[in-house]
Amino acid sequence: MERHPFRKKDVPIVAQSTETTDWVSRFADEVIEESERRAPGKPVVVASGLSPSGPIHLGNLREVMTPHLVADEIRRRGHEVRHLISWDDYDRYRKVPAGVAGVDETWAEHIGKPLTSVPAPKGSPFPNWAEHFKAAMIESLAQLGVEFDGISQTAQYTSGVYRDQILHAVAHRAEIDAILDQYRTKKAPAKQSQKPVDEAELEAAEGSGAAGEDDGSASGSVGYFPYKPYCGNCEKDLTTVTSYDDDTTELTYSCTSCGFSETVRLNEFNRGKLVWKVDWPMRWAYEGVVFEPSGVDHSSPGSSFQVGGQIVGIFGGKQPIGPMYAFVGISGMAKMSSSRGGVPTPADALKIMEPQILRWLYARRRPNQSFKIAFDQEIQRLYDEWDKLDAKVADGSSLPGDVAAHARAVGTAAGALPTTPRPLPYRTLASVADITAGHEDQALRILSELDPENPLASLDEARPRYDRAESWINTQVPADQRTIVRDEPDAELLKSLDEASQQSLRLLLDGLESHWSLDGLTHLVYGVPKVQAGFAADATPKELPAEIKTAQRTFFALLYHLLVGRDTGPRLPTLLLAVGQDRVRRLLGE
Repeated sequence: MERHPFRKKDVPIVAQSTETTDWVSRFADEVIEESERRAPGKPVVVASGLSPSGPIHLGNLREVMTPHLVADEIRRRGHEVRHLISWDDYDRYRKVPAGVAGVDETWAEHIGKPLTSVPAPKGSPFPNWAEHFKAAMIESLAQLGVEFDGISQTAQYTSGVYRDQILHAVAHRAEIDAILDQYRTKKAPAKQSQKPVDEAELEAAEGSGAAGEDDGSASGSVGYFPYKPYCGNCEKDLTTVTSYDDDTTELTYSCTSCGFSETVRLNEFNRGKLVWKVDWPMRWAYEGVVFEPSGVDHSSPGSSFQVGGQIVGIFGGKQPIGPMYAFVGISGMAKMSSSRGGVPTPADALKIMEPQILRWLYARRRPNQSFKIAFDQEIQRLYDEWDKLDAKVADGSSLPGDVAAHARAVGTAAGALPTTPRPLPYRTLASVADITAGHEDQALRILSELDPENPLASLDEARPRYDRAESWINTQVPADQRTIVRDEPDAELLKSLDEASQQSLRLLLDGLESHWSLDGLTHLVYGVPKVQAGFAADATPKELPAEIKTAQRTFFALLYHLLVGRDTGPRLPTLLLAVGQDRVRRLLGE
């Protein structure tokens, strides 16, 4: 069994108030009570299941984060808890995912084999397909502070751990068949229409090999059979059980793919697995799972979660508390990622946002609420929202539910996640990274001038947030939206300016020296149109006519054209700092 502890344990986290009523606390109450009823004094067991059949995406992450947050709350209360992640790496390889680097159409020859028997993509350091895709997820979970016990289903099945459970299922196959038959004869319910969250939508269990498996009903001459052998010759699961003896457990199967046939004793045979709708409830009973959420496809009428609730009793277990979780939407990455299968992963998100922000997105919404993860300009607004929440939590003005979500985002029961020492605004960092194009000395110069009274001494003070913003600029912002400062003044435009425009530039240039900080330049660029109209530079919107906003937009557009040759760009105060006083003066015609 793979153990993956959270690595940082030196910073304590304050326990949540008993008055907190967020969704995590409510589930924790229910799970603790149910666990004590089922197994008094034993660790609370929550579970997730992930199929490494391809990139494990941000929809699949909800399968992990929902029980993780509940498990962490239970730990905060002093209870022992195990969060199991079952790696469904003994699932069949169903299809070749689109756009995976190092994979071509020849991988189709492996369809039907266990994921651990499929070669990893070309150039991968990992021994097989499953390990390749597990590795990226494990690294992301480490960054997110998720503590779990990983269980390889390949290891469980091939080592004979489930042998008694398999024999029990086969011996009770008639009872299982009768349960499943209640749903086979019913007309499948119409698929409910779901309003898309945004450009791309990731169904939480999409890509799971388990979700699409049959229930064992098409098993040839022996009738219903809940176990599927993998072929001893070609390793594929395209097999049919042709005979079975309950007394000796002698089983004969034939492979429709390669024609191979053999007779084995099931009480000694370890190359096969229970069909999904039997496998899942078997594991609930075997592990004593009390809480395991599931996606929409597993939770609809007649689906594996509902059917499993009846089958689990055959194994002497009970169905876990299992909320259904909704879709996770993606904004801004759909077009960019179409060539690589359209499945942004936790690793993709963690390249552009800090772990706290990603945790917060999952913590602040109930499992049945859809939400989106921004890869476009919305990420700047998201960070603004986070920074405001951070400030409110610090000064005690935030609502209890928001305080709880914030606490769950910044750390776990084991400790606080690493954080940025000087969390400067994300949009400012992105603008600086855009303008400086990788020149760290220039980035430090600009950032140190944001607040002259408390200058940044090292770029490390702004990390890792700065690195995330730089990555966002480099990977998510199209080339035609990047900022390129002019090399030479736009002489033709400068020559064509009327007196009012020339005066606005003179007012700006006259104030540069005394306003050279982020706050000072903000005051200056917004103040120039006010002064031109006869008002004080610090006049409030209530004191100004509506025409001032139009004059400000016109002035801003002029500055953008003279500095970067476009109508828009990064926030002007940041842009001016980035360009530097001497160059600003030259480009504005001084």
